[in-house]
Amino acid sequence: MNAFAPRTPQVGADDPLRTELAELLPPPPVPEPTPERSRQLRYDVLRSALVAENGAKARTAGGTRAPRRRPRAGWIAAPAVACAVVAGVVVLAPGEPPAGTPGRVSVDRSASPDAVRVLSGAALAAASAPVPDVGAGGFVYVRSLVAFAGRSADGGPATLPPAHRREVWLSADGSRPGLLREAGAADAPLGAAEPPVYELDRRGAEPRRSGPPTRVPSVTEPTHAYVAALPTDPDALLRLVRDGTRAGGGDADQRAFTAIGTLLAETWAPPKVTAALYRAAARIPGVTVLPSATDAAGREGVAVARTSHGEQTQWIFDRTTSAFLGQRTVLTETTSAGAAGTVLGVSAVLAKAAAPAAGVLPKG
Repeated sequence: MNAFAPRTPQVGADDPLRTELAELLPPPPVPEPTPERSRQLRYDVLRSALVAENGAKARTAGGTRAPRRRPRAGWIAAPAVACAVVAGVVVLAPGEPPAGTPGRVSVDRSASPDAVRVLSGAALAAASAPVPDVGAGGFVYVRSLVAFAGRSADGGPATLPPAHRREVWLSADGSRPGLLREAGAADAPLGAAEPPVYELDRRGAEPRRSGPPTRVPSVTEPTHAYVAALPTDPDALLRLVRDGTRAGGGDADQRAFTAIGTLLAETWAPPKVTAALYRAAARIPGVTVLPSATDAAGREGVAVARTSHGEQTQWIFDRTTSAFLGQRTVLTETTSAGAAGTVLGVSAVLAKAAAPAAGVLPKG
């Protein structure tokens, strides 16, 4: 008998001890994939799906039944990444190389490249504009030409009247009523004080006047002070505009585009805020460029536009200075309001200045 022969271990003798120790130890860490590996997996997953889909379409078109494909390892290796691709977080075009390789083109939700270029030029021009000199108790004065299409009582096509003069006085801090003055109409107060509110301390007590309700400035009801305090980060500004227009119906992107256009046309924002408004608009999907458009004053320029539900909103810019000239709204589809191409509204911004009081023209 060999004295140095190894002793045969008793199978399972230490299993309970090992199990108890395993329960006390934390689970081993699972390393996260590197960003480069994640992008590669996204590329592999989407490319595999596109190849499978295209192959199935080709076989179906040829009259043969597409065979059932076996699952690829990529879908098992990175299920979380696959879900991100399906959800639209990252979309790569067919045949696109992975990130980090020459020629990569990402498809993101933003304006077209031409629209981004026009809006970037407008932002640069706005950033060098003079700072508004409106005091806390003063008014912002905006003069423009406008025309809005109307329809007859029998519901015929909309017709656009000649443009008329429009003047607006907006209280800088919202503490006093503003004024709207249009040719052919009576002056209309803007932001007038609401009727007083009365409260009862107890049943049978004399009503106590507590003052008018507080008017809170917002994206859709701005004051000069509110606009001047808007964030200058385009992403933060766009989020604020989206939140402020959430109550409207229809296309959320169109609501944001329209609200920014109103702020550009009828407020006088500081240069950095105006530049941020243009850059925020460049982040809205569906914004494109029109090579030529004319404002209410007959000034021709280049326009950025967005279409929703058969109507296109256009912002018109001077070709040389990139200054904001005005807006147009045009039908892109034939409806009961008119044929495609019918102009529903047009404006031209002529002047912005500080005024001492509502109804008083600025000096000079």
